[in-house]
Amino acid sequence: MAIEPQINDDPEAVIESRFPTAYTILFLLIILVAALTWIIPAGSYDRVMNDTVGREVAVAGTYQIVDPNPQGFVDVMLAPGAGFYDPDSYAANAIDVALFVLFLGGFLGVVNATGAIDTGIRSAMRKLEGREIWMIPIMMTLFAIGGTTYGMAEETLAFYAILIPVMIAAGYDAVTGVAIILIGAGVGVLGSTINPFATVIAANAAGIPFTDGIVLRFVLLIGGLVICAAYVMRYARRVKADPSLSVVAKHAAAHRKIFLKPNQVKDAVPQLTGTQSVVLIIFALTFLVMIWGVSTQEWWMARMGALFLGSAIVIGVIGRMGEKKLTGSFIDGARELLGVALVVGLARGIVVIMDNGLIADTILHSAEQTLAGLNDLVFINLMFWIQIGMSFFVPSSSGLAVLTMPILAPLADFAGVGRDLTVTAYQSANGLVNLINPTFAVVVGGLAIGRVSYDCWLAFIWPLLLILTVFISAVLSVAALF
Repeated sequence: MAIEPQINDDPEAVIESRFPTAYTILFLLIILVAALTWIIPAGSYDRVMNDTVGREVAVAGTYQIVDPNPQGFVDVMLAPGAGFYDPDSYAANAIDVALFVLFLGGFLGVVNATGAIDTGIRSAMRKLEGREIWMIPIMMTLFAIGGTTYGMAEETLAFYAILIPVMIAAGYDAVTGVAIILIGAGVGVLGSTINPFATVIAANAAGIPFTDGIVLRFVLLIGGLVICAAYVMRYARRVKADPSLSVVAKHAAAHRKIFLKPNQVKDAVPQLTGTQSVVLIIFALTFLVMIWGVSTQEWWMARMGALFLGSAIVIGVIGRMGEKKLTGSFIDGARELLGVALVVGLARGIVVIMDNGLIADTILHSAEQTLAGLNDLVFINLMFWIQIGMSFFVPSSSGLAVLTMPILAPLADFAGVGRDLTVTAYQSANGLVNLINPTFAVVVGGLAIGRVSYDCWLAFIWPLLLILTVFISAVLSVAALF
């Protein structure tokens, strides 16, 4: 008989553990990168405007040592705030992402106040009873499509509060819900086929058509999705059969208190009212409009935030909530995601320190020298690992592409490797790292919404990371040889 895990019934203690919180980890990384600016020589490449990617890119062969600009105590303290709006960062400004998160939280607060989601979840669980496991590959495939086509990342934050209660009600755990979203979209980015924020920008910076190498990227996408879906399904089955095997078992009761209402059980399923049905329709339409806007109309966070704000007002009016209840529910919902909004700027602060300390180009120059003169097999695998290292400092797929591709892609010509393969190595490395990257706001934000601590996430995902690493290396090696 399985031993029942020790349960912590306090919802506020859900993410407590001996492992530091995401905020502490990120701030320590800011300090570490600041310390590196005192050790690593400052350097810079000349840059020219690339009209195709719309940004300045480095010019190979122009690296030079420059006057150092080591980052001190004041710079470290300024970095989290600067991370929200730094105009020179390789990553895009974060203030719009943070505001989007707050508007999203407010929207969810208003919807939750109508009771539509709670009733809908219970109704869905009754209808899916015995077949819940198949939600995992279906949902992961949908998120992977978003990742491979338009780089779905920050947009996924909108789905955690919806999917995690469904998974918990189905007998799984919060980690299962987080994994479906984070790994599903992540493996899509890892196998980007037409993603304009990764493949297209990287290919343009490398001087090749983005369609070069697309077959290989489909291999990574489909193979990676099969591996990831099978891994998450296996974990979910084990947790349902024996809840003590969950990596967040000691927080199971607290998670249920947070994500499920006390009466949200399968044997007491109320009928949706007409008003609640309309709310759920508007709720679903809001997300469909968001996906349409991002994928076809080049929407970014400001328009998505406005969409959620407008939908919250419409739902409040339809639900006859009144001005005070509507605004109160919106503020309460935004408050729930305030920590996620703050962590966005903290994560970008690491990039600010690295840029201001003038060490990014020096690290890139070291990678350039390391790759020079290697044979094709060693070259592509070392390229993959260099991009893994760079991804920790520059989690933005577009930022990493603009930073590294103009310098590293031409080296492939001397190694006898196609430039398209260097693009594939870059995007697969970036996608892999961003499944766990503590400097990537999507990771720390998703874990914060799901009340899953970073160490629990690592305990869950590290075997999958090893499997994916071997798979990607094998695919790249075979492509380099043939």
